Amino acid sequence: MVGIGPGDYREMTVRAVDALNACDVIVGYHVYVDLVKEHFPDKEFHTTPMRREVDRCKLALELAREGRDVAMICSGDAGIYGMAGLIYELLGDEGDIEVEVVGGLTAACSGAARLGAPLTHDFAVISLSDLLTPWETIERRLECAAMGDFAVALYNPSSVKRRDYLQRACDILLRHAKPETVCGAVRNIGREGEAVEVMPLAELRDYEADMFTTVFVGNSHTRVIDGHMVTPRGYRDV
Repeated sequence: MVGIGPGDYREMTVRAVDALNACDVIVGYHVYVDLVKEHFPDKEFHTTPMRREVDRCKLALELAREGRDVAMICSGDAGIYGMAGLIYELLGDEGDIEVEVVGGLTAACSGAARLGAPLTHDFAVISLSDLLTPWETIERRLECAAMGDFAVALYNPSSVKRRDYLQRACDILLRHAKPETVCGAVRNIGREGEAVEVMPLAELRDYEADMFTTVFVGNSHTRVIDGHMVTPRGYRDV
C-alpha cells in the first residue's frame, strides 16, 4: 500500500519510490496511475474507475496470491482516506499475504505547505463527502471542531452532485467562528493548474471548489502574514 503524495514525483517519499521500483505490478485508480506511469514505464499497470474501490483491492489481492509483488497506490497517504484499511478488511485474519503500508504526504500537509503554516496548532481533518458517511455525522463533526476552535482541513469539499456542501459546512462553522476567520484553498496540489487562494470564512462560503480542492479553515488565532495563512502555536509567548 503506497501513498504517492499529492501528484508531483518530487513529493513522493524515497521509500515510496523504492517500493514502486521493487514491485512487479502497480494497481490504482486510473487518475493516480497516470501520475506515476511515466516514472515507472517497465511496470505492469491495472486500473479501475471511481467507486470500484472494492474491486480494485480484490484485484490487488488476487495478483498478490499469484506470487506477484503488488503496489496498490493511493494519492496522498494510503491510510488517510485511502485503501489501506479496506485491504486489511478484505484480507481479514487469513494472513496469507504480507501487507506493508508505505506512508505518503497527505493533502492536509502538502496543501498547508502551499498556504504557509495553517496547521501549526491542533487541527481536524474532515471529508465533506457523504458517499460513505451520513451528512448528519459530518455536520456533528464540523460543529464539534468549530466549538473546539480547531483549525480544519476539509477534503472533498464539493462535486457535481454536492455543489452546496462547502456552503453548508461554512454555515455550520459560522455558528461559532467569526466571518473574518482566515481560510485558504489549494486546488490541484502538486499537479498542473495548481492554484492557491487565501480568503475570509464569509468569502469561502461562496468559493467554487471541486474534488481536487483542499480547503483550510483557521482557528480564532490564525492570521495572514505576508500573504500566507499562519496559525501560531504561541512560541513567542513562552
